[in-house]
Amino acid sequence: MPTNKDFKHLVRARMVKTGEAYTSARTQLLQKKQRQSPPSSPPLPDPAPSPAAPSPDFAKLAGMSDATIKEKTGCAWERWVWALDRVGAHDWSHRAIADYVHATYKVPGWWTQAVTVGYERIKGLREIGQRRGGGYEASKSKVFAVPIGRLYRAFHDARTRRRWLGGVKLTVRTAIRDKSMRVTWPDDTSVELYFIAKGAAKSQVAVQHRKLADKAAADRMKAWWAERLGALEGILAPPAR
Repeated sequence: MPTNKDFKHLVRARMVKTGEAYTSARTQLLQKKQRQSPPSSPPLPDPAPSPAAPSPDFAKLAGMSDATIKEKTGCAWERWVWALDRVGAHDWSHRAIADYVHATYKVPGWWTQAVTVGYERIKGLREIGQRRGGGYEASKSKVFAVPIGRLYRAFHDARTRRRWLGGVKLTVRTAIRDKSMRVTWPDDTSVELYFIAKGAAKSQVAVQHRKLADKAAADRMKAWWAERLGALEGILAPPAR
């Protein structure tokens, strides 16, 4: 492309040749230049938008289905994550999150723990079966077709307990009738039990066996509790003959 000085020389040369005024000569040369210039390339299209990242499977990460958590707390996992992220709960302790969920949203005790643990798993603060401090736990729950008082006594009464739990020599540390128990296991691990009324003749127990050494121990105890709760069901509601 000629420089500005070169173009002025061309304009003056045309003025001498044609007798045109400077402005007319300049206009004619600009029009000629435009006719000779190759057509400009069309603009590049905008890059195709990259496909949106798939939404995380919150239920899988939490270890509990959306349907269950929504039924028990009123919100699915996506809503809980949004609500807790909004206040920066991922930087809080386990107790602080649980206290906030319970106080702010009036979630019952055991389901407060379910929300808190599920949120911590979603945020990568613990694995399934792992505590915030690094230890592991086994969780198991079961619904029984008996009133909550009868289910509670099956755990609290030592004679009844031996019928389905075997010879485990546990120590009951604290107990709130028809609500909860805290137990020390023979190996000094800890068991928390929560009792939930599901109706006049229906109740649920939730077991949390804590301070286990590793994931293998957690998996083993989860299977053991499933088998023992099955044995308890046979005692509380034996099949009709």
